[in-house]
Amino acid sequence: MRKYRNFLFYVVTIVVFSFLIVYIIGKGQLLEKRKAASFNPPIAASTWEQFKETYIHNLTHPLAILLFQIITIILVARAFGYLCKKIRQPTVIGEIFAGIFLGPSFLGHWWPEVSGFLFPANSLGNLQFLSQIGLILFMFVIGLELDLNVLRNKAKDAIVVSHASIIFPFMLGTLLSYYLYSRFAPDNIPFLAFALFTGIAMSITAFPVLARIVQERGLSKTKLGAIVITCAAADDITAWCILAVVIAIVKAGSLVSSLYTVLMALAYVICMLKLVQPFLKRLGDKYASKETLSKPVVAVFFITLLLSSFLTEVIGIHALFGAFMAGAIMPANASFRSLFIGKVEDVAVVLLLPLFFVFTGLRTQIGLLNNGNLWLVCLLIIAVAVAGKFAGGALAARFVGQSWRDSLSIGALMNTRGLMELVVLNIGYDLGVLTPEVFAMMVLMALATTFMTGPALDLINRFTPDPTAITKAEETAGAAYRILISFRIPAKGLALLRLANMFVKSSVSPSRITALHLSPSTEINQYTQQEYETASFAPILREAKLLDLPVTTLYKPALDVPEEIVHTANNGHFDLLLVGVGSSVYEGTLLGRILGVTNKIISPDLLYDTITGREKLFDTSSFDEQVRYITRGAAIPVGFFIDKGMTAAGHILLPVYSEADVFMLDYAIRLAQNSEVRVTVADNAGVIKNNETLTAKTAMAANIRVNGQRDFDSSFLAGQQLLLVSIDSWRTIVEEGSSWLPDTPSVLIIKP
Repeated sequence: MRKYRNFLFYVVTIVVFSFLIVYIIGKGQLLEKRKAASFNPPIAASTWEQFKETYIHNLTHPLAILLFQIITIILVARAFGYLCKKIRQPTVIGEIFAGIFLGPSFLGHWWPEVSGFLFPANSLGNLQFLSQIGLILFMFVIGLELDLNVLRNKAKDAIVVSHASIIFPFMLGTLLSYYLYSRFAPDNIPFLAFALFTGIAMSITAFPVLARIVQERGLSKTKLGAIVITCAAADDITAWCILAVVIAIVKAGSLVSSLYTVLMALAYVICMLKLVQPFLKRLGDKYASKETLSKPVVAVFFITLLLSSFLTEVIGIHALFGAFMAGAIMPANASFRSLFIGKVEDVAVVLLLPLFFVFTGLRTQIGLLNNGNLWLVCLLIIAVAVAGKFAGGALAARFVGQSWRDSLSIGALMNTRGLMELVVLNIGYDLGVLTPEVFAMMVLMALATTFMTGPALDLINRFTPDPTAITKAEETAGAAYRILISFRIPAKGLALLRLANMFVKSSVSPSRITALHLSPSTEINQYTQQEYETASFAPILREAKLLDLPVTTLYKPALDVPEEIVHTANNGHFDLLLVGVGSSVYEGTLLGRILGVTNKIISPDLLYDTITGREKLFDTSSFDEQVRYITRGAAIPVGFFIDKGMTAAGHILLPVYSEADVFMLDYAIRLAQNSEVRVTVADNAGVIKNNETLTAKTAMAANIRVNGQRDFDSSFLAGQQLLLVSIDSWRTIVEEGSSWLPDTPSVLIIKP
């Protein structure tokens, strides 16, 4: 009865109030007619013309243009970043290239109408201010990522290397400015300002890019990684302090008149360190968890950021220095910094920072370098930048006792400029110190020096191999059976660990299990890295202890996760790689059903492989992109595990469809011997039956039974816990759409 009463109330309410709305509108239209009769309205345009006029107005509205610009910029930046990732380059290089692509050097040159529509001159002011907000947030994150405790612990060697890698290129930069000044300096800029900005442009190091490279190459926990991160941190702090003084000198016009600005800047720094930092530390110690970090507390820290940026802008040393300083004095509590970085980083890096790259690209006019002499000057700038930073860092590192291998690596890493160089160049451009020609040359220098870091490290590693790595490889090469499991989430890692245990559980020969977890390097920083590593391996280590199974953990940030899996497997002397098979985000969705390809949907990886001729655009295989990449690249046997909740395997089914499946018997025998499971070999094609050697081989294992079964009903499959199958046979099963396929238990697909 209550149900009908509620329904009746609903119907009456809707009907009555709808009638009242219609009645009021009807009365209102009578008022409209009386009012219209008192004057002569203009002749109305047609409905189509009104629609067009409204649409054009909406399309050209400043907010609509800005939103369209942001959408375009993010898409293009992601695309170029992805392409750079595929060639093992930092994504920041792709984002810088995206800015140049959308600027006058490419889009404006070849499609000026498109460029004019996308970036009209009157919209650039909005884009600039929004990009500056993004930079302020990003510099705040850079300050947060600086671990001042590490800097204090290793300050002695780091400061020597860092300051040598600043003063040497700074000197070369001033020498270069002497050559460039007469021809390239603006008329109203004194030599002092031009020389100082050229020097600082030659001596900057991109701490965030360097930190990502160190993470991706697995150097974070090495002596080399620790000292180079510390050197870069000291370099950034010193360089930004020098830059603040340089800005003060340029704005004041002379060294003497800039003393007032410098004194105010010193007072600001002392106030931040002695008054603000202790207060923030108490807040951070009290509110260091997600539960306690409430919105009012977050507001205090953001106000500190904005107020610090405001003060440094008013003082005359740029708002970015204030943002950097605000991040550096934040509470040193690692959990607090990790929480705050997570709140700010995605918005700053993904949404707003690409706007800065494109705004820089709109200023970069490579077409101005229209003769050979200008390109020679550009090459000279690049040569001076590389010689100063690389030689300064390497020689100083060697002087403080580093090996030649580590010294050269430090020099190569300190030569990375990336985003920080663009920040300096844009400040110089805004102050009128750099002409468009010099600005374009310096941007190309930033790209070249960042791009060469990876290849330079590869060459150093090739010609100066690490003797400890060689010894370690020789030690592990003799292990009888070594399995590498690679997982993304701990639950999948547990399933793979239990599966690996089945291969070695009762083995009398030595064996080793290595658990590999890779995180996309663009998603982590030094504060979240330890947190991710601990959280990922804690369940694995607990389970390994219960199984009494020795496990080695290997955690590493990676630019390209599938490529790093293949690289680790091929270079680690492993006998088997086990990975979980993932499903597409489109699987089971309306879009997937419409396209009819579910996990074969077009993806960036598939597009890249299509362009390079490695894959067809629409792949009909049953594997996702990661599995296909590992299948192509792995030089060792790989097992792809489709887990359907397997906790233990008492019965295993192995279908043999052809002679190509014979190698699977070795895995069946190993499982039967080490796990004491029962293996049913379905000799569909009579391969084993007609081969005496294979018949004898299977007869030696007591737990293996061979039959000629071809099809499997649901009741039989319900008694199996694992389907063991070769990759070729699995393709056949899927492509033929076998009727028993939906009833399969967990599946281990082996690629020989």
